[in-house]
Amino acid sequence: MDANKQKALDAALSQIERQFGKGTVMRMGDNERVAIPAISTGSLGLDIALGIGGLPKGR
Repeated sequence: MDANKQKALDAALSQIERQFGKGTVMRMGDNERVAIPAISTGSLGLDIALGIGGLPKGR
């Protein structure tokens, strides 16, 4: 990817993260995981399927 495209992509991603919060866009291969507070649904199967242990708080 040339420098102009990379610069535009970085600017767009930083704008999205400022507007919607850190962890909104995840790149494949990034090791950083943001701990998202969750509310359990009461169904273990659904909590596991959602991937964070329930419904995300405040989103």
